[in-house]
Amino acid sequence: MAELLQSISGGLGQGSIYALLALGFVIIYKATRVISFAQPALMLAGAVLVSYLVGAVGFYAAVVLGVVGAALLGLGIERTVVRPMVGKPVFVVAIITLGIDIALRVVVNGFIGNDVRQVGDPWGFARISVLGVAVQERHIATFVTTALVITVLFAFFKYSRLGLAMRAAAFDQETALAQGMSVGTVFALSWAIAGGLAAVAGTFVATGAGLDQQLWIIALKALPAIILGGLDSLGGAVVGGLTIGVVESLVATYQSDFAPWLGQNFAVVSPYVVMMLVLLVKPYGLFGTREVERV
Repeated sequence: MAELLQSISGGLGQGSIYALLALGFVIIYKATRVISFAQPALMLAGAVLVSYLVGAVGFYAAVVLGVVGAALLGLGIERTVVRPMVGKPVFVVAIITLGIDIALRVVVNGFIGNDVRQVGDPWGFARISVLGVAVQERHIATFVTTALVITVLFAFFKYSRLGLAMRAAAFDQETALAQGMSVGTVFALSWAIAGGLAAVAGTFVATGAGLDQQLWIIALKALPAIILGGLDSLGGAVVGGLTIGVVESLVATYQSDFAPWLGQNFAVVSPYVVMMLVLLVKPYGLFGTREVERV
């Protein structure tokens, strides 16, 4: 039982990172109807910025500044590269975001270098006992931070004027424009929020083994999360991220005992297996909106 609880706690910690990344994907998609493939690069850029600032201002201040920097970077990308493509086919814009991701990662990799960079986190791999279960402190910190971020984010969307404008534009852009809302502002804000969330996620990824040029691959685990939860559901992104994290952790713990024939690293691909199964059964995800087309 202790092993099971320990595996679940680790999965929730890792799943919290996936949830933050998935929220960024969903927020941009709801605002622009485009899947942004630039999230991995924004995650990497935010983590790198934190690694450079931590020595001067300390870990917590570096995280705040890294989030602001990644948000401004996302805002700048939307204004300079994505905004001129408004009105173009969605597929074209999605491919452009993929190009942005590749170009930005090339630049960021130059700042990382060939060595592993550290973000100077206060946890590392330290463990504490919770109800008799050894839990890594960084997993607790990740889960609690994600819960706080999600609470603030959902309150922002529900109570603030900008948040309500973003919800209205996501529901119907033409109606939002008719009511005097700036859809362009909504687009820019969605990219800024997604950049900030990516920076938080990237920082917590780097609190484990450190920061290297392959860190961006972690962000791809958010794709199964948004497929599971639903591409246009914020709550689904959270549920999907946590579920994918727990599934991956449980497979890593027990697969060698119950299905050794699957190989030693099946846990790495288990999120994508879940994604394929969900697509076969519920193509719009557990909480996604089913689109009906009349012909």
